[in-house]
Amino acid sequence: MDNNYVGINQQELEQSKAIVMKINNYYFSKMVGQYQLGTSLLVSMMCNGHILLESVPGLAKTTAAKTITEAVNGKFSRIQCTPDLLPSDIIGTQILNYTTNSFDTKLGPVYANFVLLDEINRSSAKTQSAMLEVMQEHQVTIGNEAYDMPEIFMVVATQNPIEQEGTYLLAEAQLDRFLLKEKLTYPSMDEELEILNRIEKNVFADQSSVVTLKDIKFLQELTDKVYIDAAVKKYIIMIINATRHPQNFIAPELAQYITMGASTRGAIALMEVSKAMALIRGRHYVIPDDVKALIHSVLRHRITLNYAAIADGVTEEQIINAIVGAVQTP
Repeated sequence: MDNNYVGINQQELEQSKAIVMKINNYYFSKMVGQYQLGTSLLVSMMCNGHILLESVPGLAKTTAAKTITEAVNGKFSRIQCTPDLLPSDIIGTQILNYTTNSFDTKLGPVYANFVLLDEINRSSAKTQSAMLEVMQEHQVTIGNEAYDMPEIFMVVATQNPIEQEGTYLLAEAQLDRFLLKEKLTYPSMDEELEILNRIEKNVFADQSSVVTLKDIKFLQELTDKVYIDAAVKKYIIMIINATRHPQNFIAPELAQYITMGASTRGAIALMEVSKAMALIRGRHYVIPDDVKALIHSVLRHRITLNYAAIADGVTEEQIINAIVGAVQTP
């Protein structure tokens, strides 16, 4: 173990378990199924990162984002993306004050703890680019002034993969800013029945928070302190390297489908997410299973496949599974 490592004591570990349990209990008191989504939202929050949700409409993406915000008593903001949405509609603008004959700054709806960008792929490239600085630098620039975002700041963006009319593909640079990407599927028949029962009982009327933003800050600080051994770091690097040079790791018939592998930001994301998963599982150190836990969510939007993959029905998940199977686990 690194001599410079500042450990997590048992009291801190127990406190983190209690906070995680409260958030999970609140989330699943309202949400039915969507276990992976619940974990991913919690991990994104612990890493102070952003998450992209992909599914057809009506699968509770907005409800999930609002539920997690309610649980931690955060400020929620929803932005409906449309082709005519302007950058100033998101980040804010300067308005002339006729009384003082000067410009007053009005911050946009992006200034919140949790920002839902609904159907982000419906906004133009210019508007999407306005989010780059916000997501990466946690600040907005209006005129010559920079305004820091809240300490706890998370973007939950959604996109519909089916409808293509009036949509704009997200650029690789924009996609890379998302810590995780989740694909949501339809609920089972039993889950759908439970959803109807909960709607009938009006479970969404209760909006009481169970933890505070201070608790989330505590989780974030603790996540940073989780120990990750050099061997596990090397394991992460090997996986990322395999996405860039797949011909050295996986079968040629699969390697041919990859046009671009994961960036260094992907390696950082994988390390941060594995630390959060270790803490959620009640440990102060990372094991390889923590790295694998959300590996699809970390890498599926960072690996670019060619048109041949689409034609042959090959998915990013298949490629990731092949790579993980080829890289030796420490």
